[in-house]
Amino acid sequence: MSALISKSLRADPIRAVRGAGARLYDDRGREYLDACGGVAVSSLGHDQPAVAQAMTEQAGRIAWAHAGTFSTNAAEELAEYLVSLSGGLAYAQFLSGGSEAMELAIKLAYQYHWEREEPGRRVFVARRQSYHGSTFGALAISGNLQRRNIFEPLLRPGTFVSPCYAYRDKDAGETDADYVARLASELDRLILELGPETVAAFVAETVVGSTNGAVPPVEGYFRAIRAVCDRHGVLLVLDEVMAGLGRTGRYFAYQDDGVVPDVLAVGKGLGAGYQPVSGLLVSRRVYDTLAEGSGVVRNGQTHVNHPVACAAALAVQRTIVEHDLLAQVRIRGAQLRALLGDLKETFPYIGDVRGRGLLLGVELVADRESKAPLPVELDFVGRMKAAGLEHGLLTYPGSGTIDGVRGHHVLFAPPFTSTEAEIDEIVSRFRAALAAVFAGANRMVGAVAASAATRT
Repeated sequence: MSALISKSLRADPIRAVRGAGARLYDDRGREYLDACGGVAVSSLGHDQPAVAQAMTEQAGRIAWAHAGTFSTNAAEELAEYLVSLSGGLAYAQFLSGGSEAMELAIKLAYQYHWEREEPGRRVFVARRQSYHGSTFGALAISGNLQRRNIFEPLLRPGTFVSPCYAYRDKDAGETDADYVARLASELDRLILELGPETVAAFVAETVVGSTNGAVPPVEGYFRAIRAVCDRHGVLLVLDEVMAGLGRTGRYFAYQDDGVVPDVLAVGKGLGAGYQPVSGLLVSRRVYDTLAEGSGVVRNGQTHVNHPVACAAALAVQRTIVEHDLLAQVRIRGAQLRALLGDLKETFPYIGDVRGRGLLLGVELVADRESKAPLPVELDFVGRMKAAGLEHGLLTYPGSGTIDGVRGHHVLFAPPFTSTEAEIDEIVSRFRAALAAVFAGANRMVGAVAASAATRT
């Protein structure tokens, strides 16, 4: 009996003992090919000696210093490195996880308005089907019904607009430009209804991650949203905890969208799993407003700017840039996307393949024509995880893709260092796992498909 609290309290987790590249090994000698980087964390895999060396050297110099009094070279260099690649952000602070970074994003956005003598700006507008973290503040601005779930009575009421989810929500015959205009108009109307003087920020994942499977914005979406925010004095806060730092093939995901946010959260790929670390980057305008006002960041956490975590993160980021892994992400991402698209010929249940770089999603449906979702009773997530493990593949399946209840997807986020052969192997094992999942479920799925065909 283990004394460790794990995610599931009814099943023992697999005991991992070793990692090498994109592969993990358990205590029974079984090998698993990681198609999802854990949860889009292991961007460099498990064998980067330069990162381990940086951590060891930093721990030998100074392991921890209180950030309220001290700075360290590791933290200073990491901040400068990220800022220099951001294309417009100016300052950074480092924390322990993505939820903490989003909590600080909420606090700083409100403090910015408070310093400007607009304390009434307390509303944070986010999007339905979003997810921004598990702490109460971050969860309150998340539109993910599954993760809000039992905690709903404890959360501050959220304010949400439609996601940019073209596969499901773009009208037949509607152009991308028209769809963007409709979504921007929805946000504009909501801000006017609430009163611009009450709205602090608009919050969004640049590319939506785990909630509905690597959904990218359509062309022009964030430029239109940025214009609405600027018109009403509302800050743009982007959550790139999953999508940032090379995962989409650009260093920051927003660099494909023609905008620079006022506040940016990064996380999983910052330390690539070698250390728990996240970061918050802000524009000079936001920083200067605080500096010229109270002169204090009204937030404090024990491991802010932790030197060993920052040293690990700096080594990870230098590896990404110096080894030109962004180009590798784009090449391997195109390969993976094409191979996943080819599976449509074999599996009529694949409705959409989407994403950017090595952040890709496959949405599963009962009927491709009507896009009818798989039956909830299928327990696709449980079946997919089990089938993946049986075939030596670590997958990241999700449910509630459409509205928090209906819909299913699988997220792919393999390491940036994955080889051409490993990408082929990921898809081969995924094909076998999918076949196993649907072999016992064809009758149930077929009934849903037939019902959808009758309705259309």
